[in-house]
Amino acid sequence: MNRVIAVFTKESFLVPLVAIILGLLTGAIAMLAGGFNPAKAYMALIEKVFGSAYNFGETIRQITPLIFTGLAVAFAFRTGLFNIGAEGQFIAGMIASTAVGVSFDLPAYIHAPLAVIAGAIAGGLWGSIAGYLKAARGVNEVITSIMLNWVALYLGNWIMNAFYVPSGQQRSEMIHDSASITIGWLSEMFDSARLHWGTLIAVIAAIFFYVILWKTKSGFELRAVGLNPHASEYAGMNVNRNVVKAMFIGGMFAGIGGASEVLGVFHYQAIMTAQPGYGFDGIAVALIGGNTPLGVILGAILFGILTFGAAGMKFGAGVPVELIRVVIASVIFFVAAHGIVKVFIKPILKKQKEGGN
Repeated sequence: MNRVIAVFTKESFLVPLVAIILGLLTGAIAMLAGGFNPAKAYMALIEKVFGSAYNFGETIRQITPLIFTGLAVAFAFRTGLFNIGAEGQFIAGMIASTAVGVSFDLPAYIHAPLAVIAGAIAGGLWGSIAGYLKAARGVNEVITSIMLNWVALYLGNWIMNAFYVPSGQQRSEMIHDSASITIGWLSEMFDSARLHWGTLIAVIAAIFFYVILWKTKSGFELRAVGLNPHASEYAGMNVNRNVVKAMFIGGMFAGIGGASEVLGVFHYQAIMTAQPGYGFDGIAVALIGGNTPLGVILGAILFGILTFGAAGMKFGAGVPVELIRVVIASVIFFVAAHGIVKVFIKPILKKQKEGGN
């Protein structure tokens, strides 16, 4: 029992928890200032998410891509890199999986995995471009990854228009059923919510994240290069190769997320007028989750609930959807501002220290 209490009173656990509470309180103050009832708004949010099987299933569907992009950002952060390009890697995964899903007609046990793998490789290769430019030319990965987001958007639209979009349409042909990763029986249980195998793959990806970084020699090198590239190079590690590898693996996570959206949710790729936004939301998820795999999953759950439940706040309590962004922004602010949060958790930590003595 004492061990359980110790886990829940660790600073690494308390900081994001208190940040979330402070973010919700800040959102409540903003609602009061706007003349809205925060209690009614948050109740409407909860009712929207958990009020029906369909809404709960769609919330899970909303959470899934956030796990992937959160892992993509967090993995790079753990290796000393800033992967702001998860958005472009996500799009690359969407395009590659669409191409495989539409172009081939194979048995389902080959076609669906092949389409997912294609999305992973496309996302990884797109991420490795920024990694290569960083390693070979010393170009800051923040700049290149942001620019690559826009390149992915417009290049993806060109590819779709040139090869996969029928004349006069704004979306590609439907992927073959054999490439779909939708779980039909589970969707029926949740009143036709768009549930798919991507959610399970996201959990497996989080486990892979943990294993490769903390249980393998390659992961040790990746973390060492991130902490001190000069010392790592002196120790005989190939710094440039590890930079590219880190961006490739991070890009793979985002690419699988994009593939899951196409293969499990829409079953086609639309011509995009704007970026999907999951990659940028993944930055927030990674920050809230402390760049750990479990933290990313929990951060994605929080982010997904707030995002999907925002519609409930609007229709149930009349609160503008934009106010939910105030809540999310406040949570991110307090997670980043550790000093402010530690003021609130200092009594708890002090009491724990005295108890330990």
